Amino acid sequence: MKPVYFLSDAHLGSLAIPHRRMQERRLVNFLDSIKEKASAVYLLGDIFDFWHEYRYVVPKGYTRLLGKLSELTDSGVEVHFFTGNHDLWVKDYFERECGMIVHRGISLTTELYGKVFYLAHGDGLGTSDRKYLWLRRMFHNPLCQRLFASIHPRWGMWFGMRWAEYSRRKHEAQGGEPPYAGEDKEELVLFAKDYLSTHHDVNYFIFGHRHIELDLMLEEESRMLIIGDWIDKYTYAVFDGENLFLENFIEGETQP
Repeated sequence: MKPVYFLSDAHLGSLAIPHRRMQERRLVNFLDSIKEKASAVYLLGDIFDFWHEYRYVVPKGYTRLLGKLSELTDSGVEVHFFTGNHDLWVKDYFERECGMIVHRGISLTTELYGKVFYLAHGDGLGTSDRKYLWLRRMFHNPLCQRLFASIHPRWGMWFGMRWAEYSRRKHEAQGGEPPYAGEDKEELVLFAKDYLSTHHDVNYFIFGHRHIELDLMLEEESRMLIIGDWIDKYTYAVFDGENLFLENFIEGETQP
């Protein structure tokens, strides 16, 4: 029984991350270390800090990562790519060229080795922030997407990368990622509990987006994880068919 791996939030290419080349290399090394043992890899959003595909143009760079992901899919490993709030402008490049399975919806409920998983990046779930929800609707609006795609890539990519950089630097200036707010306030926990009240068969909820590590029992047979990030935590979840673990990848020490 080959294990299934989950990770999210690398934000590759971010102009606000000084160690981005090393960061991509570490992610590639991790994928290389599991290529013989994984049955599937789920990339739960914001793998790129900004990704926008034009009809004949895709962002430059990321060749190490895309090559490794293609190697995995060529060898029979399923690679699932979830669009996040930073890389939602994915068309068909990852499917056509890299063999990945792209999930553009807000979530996926799937069965793995007899257990039911609710998988999502996590943005927009449980939040009441009207400004954020309005911005999210605008980014997902087909007309807005077509209008942005009409901008020349030289300016469109520049704008997108700078917007993402500004967002991250503003976030850091405000103190960085807020700590875990507790069961009665953490939006993703509240969402999972509410969803579980009408979908009793879910065994595991796995989210990204929040850049924190959380492993929480919701009920006797239901558990949720927020799986950190690949900026400075280098965390991932692995399901071996019986147990789900939250792990940290340290090169030269961790054996996934």
